[in-house]
Amino acid sequence: MDLPPFSATGIGSLPYPEPGQALDLVFRTFPALPHWPQLPGRGTREGMVYQFLTPLLETGLLVIQGDKARFATSLSDWPQRLTGFYTLALAAEAGDREALEHFTMPRAAATGFYAFTEELERRGTDGLTALKGQIAGPLTAAFFLKDERGRAAYYDDQLRDLVVRTLALAARRQADMLSAFGRPVLLFIDDPGMNVFGRSSYITVTREMILEDFGRVAEAIRAGGAFPGLHSCDAVDWSIPFQLPLAVVSLDCYNYFSSLFPFSREIKDYLARGGLIAWGIVPTFGPGVGKENAATLASRLDEQLAALANRGLDIVALVNQSMVTPACGTGLLSPGRAEEIYRLTASVARMTAEAARC
Repeated sequence: MDLPPFSATGIGSLPYPEPGQALDLVFRTFPALPHWPQLPGRGTREGMVYQFLTPLLETGLLVIQGDKARFATSLSDWPQRLTGFYTLALAAEAGDREALEHFTMPRAAATGFYAFTEELERRGTDGLTALKGQIAGPLTAAFFLKDERGRAAYYDDQLRDLVVRTLALAARRQADMLSAFGRPVLLFIDDPGMNVFGRSSYITVTREMILEDFGRVAEAIRAGGAFPGLHSCDAVDWSIPFQLPLAVVSLDCYNYFSSLFPFSREIKDYLARGGLIAWGIVPTFGPGVGKENAATLASRLDEQLAALANRGLDIVALVNQSMVTPACGTGLLSPGRAEEIYRLTASVARMTAEAARC
Protein backbone atom coordinates (compact mmCIF):
# COMPACT_ATOMS: atom_id res chain seq x y z
CA MET A 1 0.00 0.00 0.00
CA ASP A 2 1.31 3.45 -0.92
CA LEU A 3 0.97 6.31 1.56
CA PRO A 4 2.90 9.57 1.86
CA PRO A 5 5.87 9.06 4.22
CA PHE A 6 4.98 9.61 7.89
CA SER A 7 1.23 9.66 7.34
CA ALA A 8 -0.48 10.00 10.72
CA THR A 9 -3.53 8.36 12.26
CA GLY A 10 -4.79 7.08 15.62
CA ILE A 11 -4.99 3.60 17.08
CA GLY A 12 -8.70 3.54 17.89
CA SER A 13 -10.13 4.27 21.33
CA LEU A 14 -10.96 7.73 22.66
CA PRO A 15 -12.28 8.75 26.11
CA TYR A 16 -15.55 10.40 25.15
CA PRO A 17 -19.08 9.28 26.03
CA GLU A 18 -20.48 10.59 22.75
CA PRO A 19 -19.02 10.40 19.25
CA GLY A 20 -19.26 14.10 18.33
CA GLN A 21 -16.18 15.25 20.26
CA ALA A 22 -14.25 12.16 19.18
CA LEU A 23 -14.96 12.77 15.50
CA ASP A 24 -14.06 16.43 15.81
CA LEU A 25 -10.66 15.49 17.23
CA VAL A 26 -10.04 12.74 14.66
CA PHE A 27 -10.87 14.86 11.61
CA ARG A 28 -9.08 17.90 12.99
CA THR A 29 -5.80 16.12 13.72
CA PHE A 30 -5.79 13.39 11.06
CA PRO A 31 -7.73 14.94 8.17
CA ALA A 32 -6.03 12.80 5.50
CA LEU A 33 -6.26 9.45 7.31
CA PRO A 34 -9.09 9.48 9.86
CA HIS A 35 -10.14 6.48 11.92
CA TRP A 36 -13.46 5.57 13.47
CA PRO A 37 -13.39 6.05 17.25
CA GLN A 38 -14.01 3.25 19.70
CA LEU A 39 -15.74 4.65 22.78
CA PRO A 40 -15.23 2.18 25.66
CA GLY A 41 -16.45 4.77 28.16
CA ARG A 42 -19.98 4.17 26.90
CA GLY A 43 -20.06 0.77 28.60
CA THR A 44 -19.31 -2.91 28.21
CA ARG A 45 -21.04 -3.28 24.84
CA GLU A 46 -18.46 -0.95 23.29
CA GLY A 47 -15.45 -2.80 24.66
CA MET A 48 -12.95 -3.86 22.00
CA VAL A 49 -13.97 -7.53 22.19
CA TYR A 50 -17.70 -7.18 22.83
CA GLN A 51 -18.22 -5.06 19.71
CA PHE A 52 -17.79 -8.09 17.48
CA LEU A 53 -19.65 -10.84 19.36
CA THR A 54 -23.19 -10.44 17.99
CA PRO A 55 -23.23 -13.56 15.75
CA LEU A 56 -22.11 -15.74 18.68
CA LEU A 57 -24.78 -14.20 20.90
CA GLU A 58 -27.55 -14.45 18.30
CA THR A 59 -26.90 -18.14 17.71
CA GLY A 60 -26.85 -18.79 21.47
CA LEU A 61 -23.29 -20.09 21.57
CA LEU A 62 -22.24 -17.28 23.85
CA VAL A 63 -24.24 -15.99 26.81
CA ILE A 64 -23.70 -12.87 28.87
CA GLN A 65 -23.59 -13.40 32.62
CA GLY A 66 -23.22 -10.06 34.37
CA ASP A 67 -20.14 -8.46 32.86
CA LYS A 68 -18.77 -11.78 31.56
CA ALA A 69 -19.36 -13.73 28.35
CA ARG A 70 -19.34 -17.53 28.53
CA PHE A 71 -19.65 -20.23 25.88
CA ALA A 72 -22.71 -22.33 26.77
CA THR A 73 -21.11 -25.68 25.92
CA SER A 74 -23.10 -27.66 28.51
CA LEU A 75 -26.50 -26.91 27.00
CA SER A 76 -28.26 -29.94 25.57
CA ASP A 77 -28.83 -28.21 22.23
CA TRP A 78 -25.21 -27.02 21.86
CA PRO A 79 -24.76 -29.11 18.67
CA GLN A 80 -27.83 -27.50 17.10
CA ARG A 81 -26.53 -24.04 18.05
CA LEU A 82 -23.19 -24.89 16.46
CA THR A 83 -24.96 -25.97 13.30
CA GLY A 84 -26.82 -22.67 13.16
CA PHE A 85 -23.62 -20.67 13.50
CA TYR A 86 -21.62 -22.65 10.97
CA THR A 87 -24.46 -22.58 8.44
CA LEU A 88 -24.38 -18.79 8.67
CA ALA A 89 -20.59 -18.45 8.74
CA LEU A 90 -19.90 -20.81 5.86
CA ALA A 91 -22.48 -19.04 3.73
CA ALA A 92 -20.84 -15.69 4.53
CA GLU A 93 -17.40 -17.05 3.68
CA ALA A 94 -18.77 -18.31 0.37
CA GLY A 95 -19.91 -14.79 -0.54
CA ASP A 96 -23.55 -14.73 0.60
CA ARG A 97 -24.12 -11.02 1.24
CA GLU A 98 -27.14 -11.54 3.47
CA ALA A 99 -25.21 -13.99 5.66
CA LEU A 100 -22.22 -11.64 5.87
CA GLU A 101 -24.45 -8.83 7.11
CA HIS A 102 -25.06 -10.86 10.28
CA PHE A 103 -21.41 -10.13 11.16
CA THR A 104 -21.96 -6.36 11.08
CA MET A 105 -21.29 -4.54 14.34
CA PRO A 106 -24.63 -3.42 15.80
CA ARG A 107 -25.09 0.30 16.25
CA ALA A 108 -25.49 -0.12 20.02
CA ALA A 109 -22.01 -1.65 20.23
CA ALA A 110 -20.22 0.66 17.78
CA THR A 111 -21.64 4.17 18.07
CA GLY A 112 -18.37 5.68 16.85
CA PHE A 113 -18.29 3.54 13.72
CA TYR A 114 -21.73 4.59 12.55
CA ALA A 115 -21.13 8.24 13.45
CA PHE A 116 -17.91 8.04 11.41
CA THR A 117 -19.58 6.62 8.31
CA GLU A 118 -22.38 9.17 8.56
CA GLU A 119 -19.81 11.96 8.87
CA LEU A 120 -18.02 10.66 5.76
CA GLU A 121 -21.32 10.71 3.88
CA ARG A 122 -21.84 14.31 4.96
CA ARG A 123 -18.29 15.54 4.30
CA GLY A 124 -17.47 13.49 1.25
CA THR A 125 -14.04 11.98 0.70
CA ASP A 126 -12.18 14.77 -1.09
CA GLY A 127 -8.71 15.16 0.43
CA LEU A 128 -8.72 11.78 2.13
CA THR A 129 -5.68 9.59 1.52
CA ALA A 130 -7.20 6.56 3.24
CA LEU A 131 -9.55 5.45 6.02
CA LYS A 132 -8.70 3.37 9.08
CA GLY A 133 -10.66 0.85 11.08
CA GLN A 134 -9.77 -1.69 13.74
CA ILE A 135 -10.89 -4.99 15.18
CA ALA A 136 -9.95 -7.04 18.24
CA GLY A 137 -7.28 -9.65 17.60
CA PRO A 138 -7.75 -13.41 18.00
CA LEU A 139 -5.40 -13.86 20.95
CA THR A 140 -6.91 -11.02 22.96
CA ALA A 141 -10.47 -12.12 22.18
CA ALA A 142 -9.97 -15.85 22.74
CA PHE A 143 -8.21 -15.32 26.06
CA PHE A 144 -10.89 -12.85 27.16
CA LEU A 145 -13.75 -15.23 26.35
CA LYS A 146 -14.14 -18.29 28.57
CA ASP A 147 -16.01 -21.54 28.70
CA GLU A 148 -18.36 -22.39 31.58
CA ARG A 149 -15.46 -23.60 33.72
CA GLY A 150 -13.63 -20.31 33.30
CA ARG A 151 -11.05 -21.73 30.89
CA ALA A 152 -9.90 -19.46 28.07
CA ALA A 153 -11.52 -20.24 24.71
CA TYR A 154 -8.09 -20.25 23.07
CA TYR A 155 -7.29 -23.60 24.68
CA ASP A 156 -10.27 -25.35 23.09
CA ASP A 157 -9.89 -25.92 19.34
CA GLN A 158 -13.60 -25.61 18.65
CA LEU A 159 -14.10 -22.45 20.70
CA ARG A 160 -10.95 -20.92 19.24
CA ASP A 161 -12.29 -21.56 15.76
CA LEU A 162 -15.60 -19.91 16.67
CA VAL A 163 -13.79 -16.80 17.89
CA VAL A 164 -11.37 -16.54 14.98
CA ARG A 165 -14.08 -17.21 12.38
CA THR A 166 -16.31 -14.56 13.96
CA LEU A 167 -13.53 -11.97 14.02
CA ALA A 168 -12.51 -12.76 10.45
CA LEU A 169 -16.03 -12.28 9.12
CA ALA A 170 -16.60 -9.16 11.24
CA ALA A 171 -13.35 -7.77 9.82
CA ARG A 172 -14.42 -8.64 6.28
CA ARG A 173 -17.76 -6.92 6.78
CA GLN A 174 -16.15 -3.79 8.28
CA ALA A 175 -13.63 -3.68 5.43
CA ASP A 176 -16.46 -4.03 2.94
CA MET A 177 -18.44 -1.17 4.51
CA LEU A 178 -15.49 1.23 4.70
CA SER A 179 -14.25 0.36 1.21
CA ALA A 180 -17.61 1.54 -0.16
CA PHE A 181 -16.36 5.12 0.30
CA GLY A 182 -13.87 4.64 -2.53
CA ARG A 183 -10.67 5.25 -0.59
CA PRO A 184 -8.01 2.73 0.48
CA VAL A 185 -8.82 1.24 3.89
CA LEU A 186 -6.38 0.16 6.57
CA LEU A 187 -7.89 -2.23 9.10
CA PHE A 188 -5.72 -2.91 12.13
CA ILE A 189 -6.00 -6.13 14.11
CA ASP A 190 -5.46 -4.84 17.66
CA ASP A 191 -3.93 -7.56 19.78
CA PRO A 192 -2.09 -6.72 23.00
CA GLY A 193 -2.52 -10.42 23.81
CA MET A 194 0.36 -11.26 21.46
CA ASN A 195 2.64 -10.81 24.44
CA VAL A 196 1.63 -14.25 25.78
CA PHE A 197 3.75 -16.00 23.15
CA GLY A 198 6.99 -17.30 24.61
CA ARG A 199 5.91 -17.01 28.24
CA SER A 200 6.29 -20.10 30.37
CA SER A 201 2.66 -20.02 31.51
CA TYR A 202 1.44 -20.12 27.88
CA ILE A 203 3.63 -22.85 26.42
CA THR A 204 0.72 -24.43 24.53
CA VAL A 205 0.31 -21.28 22.43
CA THR A 206 2.46 -22.03 19.41
CA ARG A 207 3.85 -19.91 16.60
CA GLU A 208 1.87 -22.00 14.13
CA MET A 209 -1.41 -21.30 15.94
CA ILE A 210 -0.76 -17.55 15.96
CA LEU A 211 0.26 -17.44 12.31
CA GLU A 212 -2.83 -19.42 11.33
CA ASP A 213 -5.26 -17.28 13.33
CA PHE A 214 -3.88 -13.91 12.28
CA GLY A 215 -3.53 -15.13 8.73
CA ARG A 216 -7.23 -15.98 8.61
CA VAL A 217 -8.24 -12.54 9.83
CA ALA A 218 -5.79 -10.81 7.48
CA GLU A 219 -7.09 -12.82 4.53
CA ALA A 220 -10.67 -11.86 5.39
CA ILE A 221 -9.71 -8.17 5.52
CA ARG A 222 -8.22 -8.42 2.04
CA ALA A 223 -11.34 -10.24 0.85
CA GLY A 224 -13.33 -7.20 2.02
CA GLY A 225 -11.16 -4.91 -0.09
CA ALA A 226 -8.97 -3.47 2.67
CA PHE A 227 -5.32 -3.64 3.73
CA PRO A 228 -4.64 -5.58 6.97
CA GLY A 229 -2.48 -4.20 9.74
CA LEU A 230 -1.53 -5.46 13.18
CA HIS A 231 -1.09 -3.37 16.31
CA SER A 232 0.52 -4.62 19.51
CA CYS A 233 1.69 -2.27 22.25
CA ASP A 234 4.24 -4.46 24.00
CA ALA A 235 7.60 -6.10 23.44
CA VAL A 236 6.65 -9.20 21.44
CA ASP A 237 8.33 -11.68 19.13
CA TRP A 238 8.28 -9.37 16.10
CA SER A 239 9.27 -12.18 13.76
CA ILE A 240 5.60 -13.21 13.79
CA PRO A 241 4.00 -9.92 12.63
CA PHE A 242 6.75 -9.33 10.08
CA GLN A 243 6.15 -12.81 8.67
CA LEU A 244 2.40 -12.32 8.26
CA PRO A 245 0.78 -11.02 5.03
CA LEU A 246 0.26 -7.54 6.48
CA ALA A 247 0.33 -4.09 4.93
CA VAL A 248 1.15 -2.38 8.25
CA VAL A 249 2.83 -3.40 11.50
CA SER A 250 2.08 -0.96 14.34
CA LEU A 251 4.08 -0.84 17.57
CA ASP A 252 4.85 1.24 20.64
CA CYS A 253 8.35 2.39 19.74
CA TYR A 254 8.50 4.93 22.55
CA ASN A 255 8.63 2.23 25.23
CA TYR A 256 9.66 -0.90 23.34
CA PHE A 257 11.84 0.17 20.42
CA SER A 258 14.81 -1.99 21.48
CA SER A 259 12.63 -5.10 21.21
CA LEU A 260 13.04 -4.79 17.43
CA PHE A 261 16.81 -5.28 17.46
CA PRO A 262 16.84 -9.10 17.27
CA PHE A 263 14.61 -9.00 14.18
CA SER A 264 16.54 -6.88 11.67
CA ARG A 265 16.44 -9.61 9.01
CA GLU A 266 12.67 -10.06 9.34
CA ILE A 267 12.11 -6.28 9.17
CA LYS A 268 14.32 -6.05 6.07
CA ASP A 269 12.33 -8.79 4.33
CA TYR A 270 9.05 -7.18 5.35
CA LEU A 271 10.07 -3.78 3.98
CA ALA A 272 11.22 -5.43 0.75
CA ARG A 273 7.67 -6.76 0.34
CA GLY A 274 6.35 -3.20 0.60
CA GLY A 275 5.09 -3.30 4.18
CA LEU A 276 4.62 -0.16 6.26
CA ILE A 277 5.63 0.37 9.87
CA ALA A 278 3.48 2.59 12.07
CA TRP A 279 5.76 4.08 14.72
CA GLY A 280 3.88 4.66 17.98
CA ILE A 281 6.24 7.39 19.08
CA VAL A 282 3.85 9.42 21.24
CA PRO A 283 3.58 7.72 24.66
CA THR A 284 0.15 6.91 26.04
CA PHE A 285 1.34 5.44 29.36
CA GLY A 286 4.43 5.49 31.55
CA PRO A 287 6.76 8.26 32.69
CA GLY A 288 7.04 9.82 29.23
CA VAL A 289 3.41 10.95 29.14
CA GLY A 290 3.21 14.73 29.44
CA LYS A 291 7.01 15.09 29.47
CA GLU A 292 7.69 15.30 25.72
CA ASN A 293 7.07 17.80 22.96
CA ALA A 294 6.92 17.40 19.19
CA ALA A 295 10.59 18.31 18.70
CA THR A 296 11.88 15.80 21.27
CA LEU A 297 9.67 13.05 19.88
CA ALA A 298 10.64 13.77 16.27
CA SER A 299 14.31 13.65 17.31
CA ARG A 300 13.73 10.37 19.14
CA LEU A 301 12.08 8.83 16.08
CA ASP A 302 14.91 10.05 13.84
CA GLU A 303 17.43 8.42 16.17
CA GLN A 304 15.48 5.17 16.14
CA LEU A 305 15.39 5.01 12.35
CA ALA A 306 19.12 5.74 12.27
CA ALA A 307 19.72 2.93 14.77
CA LEU A 308 17.92 0.49 12.47
CA ALA A 309 19.88 1.78 9.47
CA ASN A 310 23.07 1.07 11.42
CA ARG A 311 21.88 -2.54 11.69
CA GLY A 312 21.73 -2.90 7.92
CA LEU A 313 18.22 -1.67 7.11
CA ASP A 314 17.67 0.63 4.15
CA ILE A 315 17.04 4.14 5.49
CA VAL A 316 15.22 5.15 2.31
CA ALA A 317 12.79 2.25 2.71
CA LEU A 318 12.37 3.02 6.41
CA VAL A 319 11.49 6.64 5.66
CA ASN A 320 9.22 5.97 2.69
CA GLN A 321 7.36 3.17 4.44
CA SER A 322 6.78 4.83 7.82
CA MET A 323 3.62 6.04 9.52
CA VAL A 324 3.26 7.94 12.82
CA THR A 325 0.71 7.10 15.52
CA PRO A 326 0.22 7.28 19.27
CA ALA A 327 1.78 4.33 21.08
CA CYS A 328 -1.67 2.90 21.84
CA GLY A 329 -5.30 3.87 22.19
CA THR A 330 -6.34 6.68 24.52
CA GLY A 331 -9.71 5.40 25.70
CA LEU A 332 -8.66 5.13 29.35
CA LEU A 333 -7.08 8.60 29.54
CA SER A 334 -8.65 11.98 30.19
CA PRO A 335 -10.03 13.89 27.19
CA GLY A 336 -7.39 16.59 27.67
CA ARG A 337 -4.57 14.04 27.62
CA ALA A 338 -6.00 12.29 24.58
CA GLU A 339 -6.21 15.60 22.73
CA GLU A 340 -2.60 16.41 23.62
CA ILE A 341 -1.46 13.01 22.34
CA TYR A 342 -3.30 13.47 19.05
CA ARG A 343 -1.88 16.98 18.57
CA LEU A 344 1.63 15.70 19.25
CA THR A 345 1.16 12.82 16.81
CA ALA A 346 0.09 15.18 14.04
CA SER A 347 2.96 17.56 14.79
CA VAL A 348 5.61 14.82 14.87
CA ALA A 349 4.30 13.45 11.56
CA ARG A 350 4.48 16.89 9.97
CA MET A 351 7.99 17.56 11.27
CA THR A 352 9.40 14.20 10.19
CA ALA A 353 7.76 14.42 6.76
CA GLU A 354 9.23 17.89 6.22
CA ALA A 355 12.69 16.71 7.30
CA ALA A 356 12.44 13.73 4.92
CA ARG A 357 11.74 16.06 2.00
CA CYS A 358 14.86 18.15 2.69
